[in-house]
Formats: sequence, C-alpha cells, structure tokens
Amino acid sequence: MADKIAIVGLGLIGGSIGLALDAARKRDKHLTIEIVGHDRDPEVANKAKRMGAIDRAEWNLLSAVERAAMVIIATPVLAVRTVLEQITPALAPGATVTDTASTKAEVLRWAAELLPDTVTFVGGHPMAGKELPGIEHAEATLFQGAVYCLCPALNAEQSRVETMAAFVEVLGARPYFVDPHEHDGLVAGISHLPMVIAAALVSATTADPAWREMRKLAASGYRDTTRLASGEPQMNLDICLTNRGPLVSWIDRYIDELQRYRQLIAEGEAASEQLAREFLRVQTERDRWAYGKRDDEGSERIERISFTQLLMGDRFARLTDYLRRSERK
Repeated sequence: MADKIAIVGLGLIGGSIGLALDAARKRDKHLTIEIVGHDRDPEVANKAKRMGAIDRAEWNLLSAVERAAMVIIATPVLAVRTVLEQITPALAPGATVTDTASTKAEVLRWAAELLPDTVTFVGGHPMAGKELPGIEHAEATLFQGAVYCLCPALNAEQSRVETMAAFVEVLGARPYFVDPHEHDGLVAGISHLPMVIAAALVSATTADPAWREMRKLAASGYRDTTRLASGEPQMNLDICLTNRGPLVSWIDRYIDELQRYRQLIAEGEAASEQLAREFLRVQTERDRWAYGKRDDEGSERIERISFTQLLMGDRFARLTDYLRRSERK
C-alpha cells in the first residue's frame, strides 16, 4: 500500500514539491507514495492534477490529511496557523507535519500550541522560488541544489527529523538545520529586506510624474532590482507581520547605509576616492558570494538513505551518524 503524502496549498512551492516527488517516484520504483493535494481554489487543484503534481485532489481538508504519513503545509505564513487548527483532529498518530513558510519562530510556536503529542512537527523553508507565483509556474527542478532550512520542534523525534532530511534530498535540495529565531534573523537580511527594497523602489519610481517616460527606458537593471516586487502580496504581508523585529532592524541598517552612500555622493569629487573604494569592496564581496567557491561550513551532513525506508514511523532505518548541528553565531 502506497504511503500518503498530503500537500495543503498548491501554489508555486506546493506544486513544485508535488512535481519533484512525482519525478523521484518515476526514477525510483520503490518509492511507493500517493500524493494528495488540497487547495481552497478547486481550479488550482484541478490544474495541479493535470500537471501531475498530485495524484488526486481532495476538496475537504480533513479528508486530504487523514491517514497521511506526511502533511506539507505550503501556504502563506498566517494561513499556516489556520491550517494547523483545522487539521489537528484528522492527523494520524505518528504523522510528520511540516510547512514551507518564510518565517519560522511564529510557526514553531503555533505548532507547539496546536498539534497533539502524537505527531512530529519540523518547520521547513526552501530557499528557492520565483517572482511569479502560482501552480502554472511550478517545476520539478525548483529545489535542485537549493538550501532547505529545517527547524525541528523541541519534542521532535530524531527519526522523524531524519525523515525530513531525506525528504529534502529527494526534492534535490540540501537540508540545513537552524534555530527558528536565528533563521528569522538571517533571512530578514537576505530575503525579506530585498523584498521590501524592491517594493519601495517600485513605489518611489511609479509614483513619480516622470514614470511614463522612465518606464520606456527601464531595462535589465530595473527589472532585476525590482523582481521581488512581483511576489505574492499576501505572502509578503505575512512575512512582514510575522518577522517584524528582525526586518525593522535590517531596514534601519539599510537606511544607515543609504545615508552613508548619499553623503559620499553629495560630497562629489571630495569623496570620490572613498566612494570608488566602496564600490570595489562591495563588488568583491558580492562576486565572492556569487561566483566564488561554495562555502559548506556549517552545512548539515546526513548519510544517504532511501526516503521510502524513512517515511513511516515503524519502518525507520537508523542512520549511522546523526545530524551535525550547525554552529550558532
């Protein structure tokens, strides 16, 4: 009998997870899983089925998660709490529940508050995506080579945590274990702040009377810098509401940097050498990150093992070496 995996929310991330699982199933005939999907929009669920992201759609949320070995909540952050509240009565004892939301501290708090002790929660956040949301943009290779953050609940069983690590590798990603509060502080700077910057830049330029002419000249620089402004508005709002402290702190730091650059530019020739050195420094730093050798320090190591072996609670295979925790900053 195939093990059931339920995906709640069939947008870009949920749909891509389904497609990646289907691709893995085709590569490995021993991976006997049934992928069941639920979305509040029936047409989205139908499209996911036509694309092969799910085997069948369940219009009833409780029916979708009933008897599932794993439940993946792929919704905007604030919707995760609602889903957790609703699915709790239908969760099978021993099930593993995870999410894909962009913030983790609040999600882990909700899970501790709402889920029964008979299930294990491991928060998740794939560091992959596109600016265009929706099932129509989902793809099986979205997570290939990407870092996939995992934040186990305090009471998470080791074997279920290992299941999640194996699941992430099935998607083609690399598991990275991190404390939820540390996660939120880190991604506030490299993911959430860029989203706010992109939104603010679009807001500033499109509100200017000269926008009608500027838009004719806007090219790749403007397009690349504002890409994240095309993200799902509800998702962006939820990020701001659930990660306010770290995000406000990073916005303040960014404003300070902008003021510093503004001062150098305003001084003109008098500060030209200093400004040139600054541009050279940031070019070097970005190129080191973008084109240099990948830094694997702190990445998690796990012995490869079949996801099929790990999926159900009474069939867990023990790993030789447990996950090495990343160093805390």
